Amino acid sequence: MLDQRRTTNILLLILVIPLVFYLLKILSFIFIPLIFSMFIALLFLPLMRWLGKRKVPRVFSIIIVILLIALGLFLGIELIQLASRQIVNSDTVFFDEAQVKLNALKLYLQDTFGMEIKKDGQLISELLGKENIGSVLDFIRKFLTTILMTAFFVVLWLAESINVQKVLNTTILKQKHASIKTFMKIEKDLITFIKVKFFVSLLTGIGTGLACVFFDVSFPIFWGLFAFVINFVQMVGSFIAVILLSIFAFVEMETTSTLLVFMLSITGVQVLFGAILEPIFMGKSFSINIITVLVMLMFWGFLWGIPGLIMAIPITVFIKIILEQFPSTKNIASLLSGKG
Repeated sequence: MLDQRRTTNILLLILVIPLVFYLLKILSFIFIPLIFSMFIALLFLPLMRWLGKRKVPRVFSIIIVILLIALGLFLGIELIQLASRQIVNSDTVFFDEAQVKLNALKLYLQDTFGMEIKKDGQLISELLGKENIGSVLDFIRKFLTTILMTAFFVVLWLAESINVQKVLNTTILKQKHASIKTFMKIEKDLITFIKVKFFVSLLTGIGTGLACVFFDVSFPIFWGLFAFVINFVQMVGSFIAVILLSIFAFVEMETTSTLLVFMLSITGVQVLFGAILEPIFMGKSFSINIITVLVMLMFWGFLWGIPGLIMAIPITVFIKIILEQFPSTKNIASLLSGKG
C-alpha cells in the first residue's frame, strides 16, 4: 500500500512539474513583473517598518517609497539620455575607422572562408525594414506594459495585499512559527543579494567608465551604464561586458599592446568587484554551487529571456531556503549550495 502511494505521488509529480513550467512560460507576462516587484518591495520593507514605528500612515509610507523609486528611474533615464547625446554628438572619426576595419574584416572573411557579405546598403535597408520596426515597437509596448504591471504589484506588496508570509503559512509550511522564520530568512538573504549586487554593479560600471576615459575609448558613459546593467546577470554578464568592450576598443586602438593593457584593466575591474568583493559581501551562508548557477541561468533564461537571467539567482536562493525547511529536501538544498 505504501509503495503504491509512493508510486502514485511520483507519477503525479512527473505530470505536475512540466505543467508548472508550461504555465510559467505562457504566463510570463504576469510572473515576471510579479517576481520583479517582490524583490523591489523586499528592498524597501525595512524602510516601511521604520516609518511604521514613527507612526507614519501606511499610505504615506507607500507614497514615499514610490517617490524614491521614481527618483531612481529619473536618474537612470537622465544617464541614458546623457549617454545617447554623447554618441549622437560625437564626431565621425570613430565611425570612419570602424568602417575601414569592417571592410578589412569582410575582405578577410571572403578570401579565407569564402563567406559572402551583403553590401552595406542592403544590410541597412533590411535593418530599417517594416518587420524590424514592428518588432522594435512591439518590444517597447511589452516593456512599458511590464513596467506598469511591476509598479502595480509593488504597491500591492507594500500594502500587504499580497503577503508572502501568509502564502507560505497556508500552502507550503503550514506552521505559523516556521513560516515567519522562513520569511525572515528569505527577506534577509534577498535584501542582502539585491543591495550587494546593486553596489557591486555600480562600482563595476564606474570602474569600466573610468577605464574607458583613461584609455580614451569613445562613449565611456554608455559603456559604464552597459557594464552596470549587464553585471546583474550572474557570471555571464562579466564575460559579455569584457568581450563586447574589447571588440569595440579594437576599432579605436592602433597598437596591440595598448589594447591588451585595456583588456586586462577591464577584466581586472570585473574580477575585483565580481569575483573578490562580491562573495565577501554576500557571506558564506549565501554561497551557491557554480554548476547550480549555470543551470539556473540556462533554465530561467530559456523560460523568461533576459528578465529570467537577472532573476535566476534570487529565485534559486528563495527555492533553497524553502528546501532547507524540510528534512526530506535538506540534501537538495545542500547540493544547491555546494555543501552536499
